[in-house]
Amino acid sequence: MKVVVTGGAGFIGSALVRHLVGVRGDEVLNLDKLTYAGRPENLAAVADCANHRLETVDICDAVRVRSLIFDFAPDALLHLAAESHVDHSINGPAVFMHTNILGTYALLEAAKEYSATRNGDFRFIHVSTDEVYGALGAAGAFTEASPYRPNSPYSASKAASDHLVRAWATTYGVPAIVTNCSNNYGPYQFPEKLIPVIILRSLRGQPAPLYGDGQQVRDWLHVEDHVGALVAVLERGAIGAAYNIGGNCEKTNLEVAKTVLAAVAELTGANPADMLRLTEFVPDRPGHDRRYAIDSGHIQRELGWRAQTHFPVGIRQTVAWYLDNRHWWSADCR
Repeated sequence: MKVVVTGGAGFIGSALVRHLVGVRGDEVLNLDKLTYAGRPENLAAVADCANHRLETVDICDAVRVRSLIFDFAPDALLHLAAESHVDHSINGPAVFMHTNILGTYALLEAAKEYSATRNGDFRFIHVSTDEVYGALGAAGAFTEASPYRPNSPYSASKAASDHLVRAWATTYGVPAIVTNCSNNYGPYQFPEKLIPVIILRSLRGQPAPLYGDGQQVRDWLHVEDHVGALVAVLERGAIGAAYNIGGNCEKTNLEVAKTVLAAVAELTGANPADMLRLTEFVPDRPGHDRRYAIDSGHIQRELGWRAQTHFPVGIRQTVAWYLDNRHWWSADCR
């Protein structure tokens, strides 16, 4: 296939590009602004592949985006480009509104015009988050029918982009699919998210910060499992459908920290008790959702996908990757 991937130098996007190019042999046009979290180093494995082309472009540049799409003539577009860090959205929401909302609008306008030339042989896959649903109580899980109740500027911007995709699909016939995933982890994740922060700070003997009491619950999904789900949607997803993608792996942040620190201790020969003492509780962030959980039954039944990675195994592999790739993160360790 010929596939456009936006945000393909970021954490999830680069994992997807490496799979599409290196495993499937697809021809990929990779559109990325190369902000602080979008890094060419993430694409080193496919940098010399003739079927991969990286274009440095802001998805809000509607004229250039349209030109690139029409010139490349893709069979599908997977839209992953987004500002994604909740803390940053609290401190500076403007860039989230610009990229996540206006950038999605620019892509949809290009897709509306382009898809009209393809006689139905095109799909626009919008990759979003479970955070659009807001917070859950102590029981239950988000389904595709759950109401949207975003509580952070980040999740509000992603909810808006989801709604734009649905509106352009309904009003203009853009052949779109929306996916909403749970918290991802794995290699190449920029050192600002919970798991790499814990790994890198513990390697320097620094406290591993946890918001509030550390009892916030998230559903954890290995990035390679997420890529498998996106490929299933690319190949077999129904136009107009939505798919929730989760790892069926609910953990409190404290449980995550303990698992990560135990893996760091094992792989470095450090004293496990000393590692566990590095956890440090810090003041909670504003509007912090207490619990997320994903019901992935729809994608399991319709597309035959389910997460494969056992959390302790995935964490150990992730820690091992950061230990083996100090050159990748050393300048960013915080």
